[in-house]
Amino acid sequence: MKKIYVLDTNVFLTDANSIFAYEKSDIVIPLKVLDEIDKHKKRQDGVGLNARATIRILDSLREKGNIHKGVRLNDHLGLVSVKDYDPNDLPPGFDLASADNQIIGTAITIKKSLDRKKVVVVSRDINMRVKCDALAIPCEDFVTGQVVNSTEELFTGLTSHLVDDQTIDRFYSNEDIILEKDEVELFPNQYLMLVSSSNDKKTALAKFSGYASPLTRIRERKDGVWKVKPRNKEQMFAMELLMDPTIPIVSLIGTAGGGKTMLALAAGLEQTLENKIYNKLVVSRPIQSVGKDLGFLPGTLEEKMRPWLMPVQDNLEFLMGGSKQTMEMMFENGTIEIEALSYIRGRSISNAFIVIDECQNLTTHEIKTIMTRVGEGTKIILTGDVEQIDNVYLDSTSNGLSYVIERFKDQELAGHMTLKKGERSKTATLAAKIL
Repeated sequence: MKKIYVLDTNVFLTDANSIFAYEKSDIVIPLKVLDEIDKHKKRQDGVGLNARATIRILDSLREKGNIHKGVRLNDHLGLVSVKDYDPNDLPPGFDLASADNQIIGTAITIKKSLDRKKVVVVSRDINMRVKCDALAIPCEDFVTGQVVNSTEELFTGLTSHLVDDQTIDRFYSNEDIILEKDEVELFPNQYLMLVSSSNDKKTALAKFSGYASPLTRIRERKDGVWKVKPRNKEQMFAMELLMDPTIPIVSLIGTAGGGKTMLALAAGLEQTLENKIYNKLVVSRPIQSVGKDLGFLPGTLEEKMRPWLMPVQDNLEFLMGGSKQTMEMMFENGTIEIEALSYIRGRSISNAFIVIDECQNLTTHEIKTIMTRVGEGTKIILTGDVEQIDNVYLDSTSNGLSYVIERFKDQELAGHMTLKKGERSKTATLAAKIL
C-alpha cells in the first residue's frame, strides 16, 4: 500500500531536505506548516537556515507544476503537495486554535478522502505523536543525522585490552609495544588500559598513536596544570590531549561536574599565559541556540555575553585564585576574549586556544561553521553533555558534538575523552546520581 506522509513543521526545521527522504511515497505539507516556517525564517541559526532553505525548495517546485495538485520530485520519489484541512472532517470540539491540531486536521482530511492509502504523520514532537495515536492516525518520528544509534555506541576515547603479564612488564621497562590491527581496533590518540589476562589488578595506562608506532606512557603532571590536578584517569587523559599542541581538535563530554570546562580553561591559561604557545584564550557557548539576537541586552558585546557565560566565568575566577580584578584585566587587554557565536561566521581565528562550551546544543551545520573558522596555530576544544540538550530539534545522537566525536575519531589531528565521574563536589556527584 502506497503511503502518504504528512510532515510537521519541526521536520523541516530539522532538515530542509526532508521531502527527499521518502522514496515512492507522496508528501503532503499542511498549509499551517508554511505559516509556522515563515515565523522562523529570520532566525540567524540552524533553524532559520532550514526555514529559509525549505521556502526556497518549495518555491522551486512551483516552477515545475501546481503545488496544490502535486509536483513530482523525480522518478524515485512521489508527489509533493500543500493541503489544508476541511472543518467538516474533524471530530466535534476539535480545537483549531492549536497549530498542531490544524496539522493533524489536514491528515484527517486526507485520510478520509483517500481510504485505500495509508496516511502517516511525521513529527519530532512527542506530544504531537501522542495526539495522533489518540485519534488513530499513524505517526512516526523523523530520524536524521544520527551518527550512532544510541549514546552507548558513541566513541569514548578509552578502551581496555587484555595482554599477558610480560607485555605490561615490558611496557613499564620502556620497551616498544606495538599492537596489530587484527589484535584490537583502535583509533589515533585513543587511550587504553592494558589489563593482565591472569591478574586483572595488574594494569598499565597507555596512549595509542598508530599501528606503526609504539604505545606511549601517560605523562604525570604532579604539580597539575595551572594548579589543577586530574582526579581520575579520564581527567588525566583529557589533560594530556588538552596540553598537546599537535592535536588541534579536542572534544570532551561527560556528566555535570566531570571537570570538562575547568580542565579546558586551565590548559588554555597555562598555554596562553605561561607557555606562550597561543596569543589568547577565546571562550564561548551557545545562547540556547546559536545566533540568538543579542541586541536587546545593553552594553558591549562582552557585557551582553556575560550573563550567558557565567558558568565559564565562575571557573575562570576560581583559576585566578578568586581575583576578579585579574580576570577583568585579562578581558580588557584581550588575553581572554569572549566570542558570540552569532558573529563568528567570516572570522579566521589564528594562534588562539578556543573553548566552546555546551556544544551539545549545536547542530551539525553550526558546529561546522565554528570549526571552519579555525586558523593557523589554533587549538579548539569542544565540551558538553550529550544527555542534556536544550535544543528541541536535536537529540543525543544527532547533535553537532556527537557528530564531531564520531566523524573525527579516525583523524590524527583530533582526540576525544568521555569523563564519567563527577568531581565538582560530593553533593553535586550525589545529586547527579540519584536525582
